[in-house]
Amino acid sequence: MRTGRTERKTKETDILVEVNLDGTGQYDISTGIGFLDHMVEQFSRHSLIDVTLKVDGDLHVDQHHTTEDSAIALGQALSDALGDKAGIGRYGEAHSPMDETMARVVVDISGRPYLVWKARFTQEKLGEWDTELIEHWFHSVAQSAGLTLHCQVLYGSNNHHICEALYKGFARAMRQAVELDARKGGAVPSTKGQLGG
Repeated sequence: MRTGRTERKTKETDILVEVNLDGTGQYDISTGIGFLDHMVEQFSRHSLIDVTLKVDGDLHVDQHHTTEDSAIALGQALSDALGDKAGIGRYGEAHSPMDETMARVVVDISGRPYLVWKARFTQEKLGEWDTELIEHWFHSVAQSAGLTLHCQVLYGSNNHHICEALYKGFARAMRQAVELDARKGGAVPSTKGQLGG
């Protein structure tokens, strides 16, 4: 089983993350931000990556540290579980519809972190979560997991649907990218013999 664990403790947050890439989409999420919990649960369920995420953050200040640090820790756990990335599909792509909204998410587990973000929100909050932090969450995961990640909303108007379509699309793209491909015979999917750099 390809598993990863990250513990991150600072003056702002205390975080535990555990992931299993070969799971069934089981999750145990508690960040203190309800809508963020809901989105990470969607990621776990639709990627089939088991995720435990426990956060004690300085929400009395604001939601920034909890959002950023939990995404960094999740990305680190994913990177840990991927190891040298031998045999993985590496690439994943998903079109994710939700009612009137269509999102497209494409990922390359390249070891070269980069986020292209083409999405916008027309309200300041979803539940109690600041919508400006959504892009930051994806950026932080991409940076710490070493993902080249492209997120685009093709169309849509409902802010909840836009956010959820992005997370479900990310989940389904990651499911493809992390799956082992028997035809690769355990080879690292790069002509360089390694991913990153």
